[in-house]
Amino acid sequence: MITSAGDARPNPWLSWPYVRDNWGDISEALGQHVGLTLQAVLVATAIALPLAVLAHLRPRLAGAILGVSGALYTVPSLALFALVYPFLLDARLSVLIGLVMYALLVLVRNVLVGLQGVPEEVRDAARGLGYRRLRMLLTVELPHATPAVVAGLRLATVTTVALVTIGVVVGYGGLGQLLFRGFQSDYHAEIMTATLLCVALALVADVALRVLGHLVTPWLRTQGAR
Repeated sequence: MITSAGDARPNPWLSWPYVRDNWGDISEALGQHVGLTLQAVLVATAIALPLAVLAHLRPRLAGAILGVSGALYTVPSLALFALVYPFLLDARLSVLIGLVMYALLVLVRNVLVGLQGVPEEVRDAARGLGYRRLRMLLTVELPHATPAVVAGLRLATVTTVALVTIGVVVGYGGLGQLLFRGFQSDYHAEIMTATLLCVALALVADVALRVLGHLVTPWLRTQGAR
């Protein structure tokens, strides 16, 4: 930073005193970021699963479902948040809706690919055992599609962590608020702290989902041990 007299002040990129003195603001922004990410991914998953199942059971609808979710994904995030907010007048809800829309394409596509990737001989075996369509979907196809679903969740979550910062355009951007404030004041420590926390949050979420995927697919571990 530069003083009015032109003297250079220390402006380090990493500063523990900044973190210590501003922990209240940092923890509030981090909690907001985590909450938005979790809620957006959960809501998007709740919408994407039935849409993907519908596209799988009714292939004629697959193109329309993927097309609509793809069209939503192409809308620039800055424009989307700014356009939605005047109608809702709720910053958190506006950001949440935008995040859900962006996560839908990734989740719908991955779930659908997973369902379509079930080997036909597996389906034939289930039919031979008398499985009806719903039972086959729930006990055969969805379990086989789990790795693809988890992969979609990982990608959607990491993407959402990054996109939450854009919510600062309507005043609710989690760590993006620290980034914006840091850029405005040219405060390096604030910018770097928010950036590192975003990266750490994305890494933790990705590892947690990878471990979860490993735990819910024990048959893959059995196959790998053979």
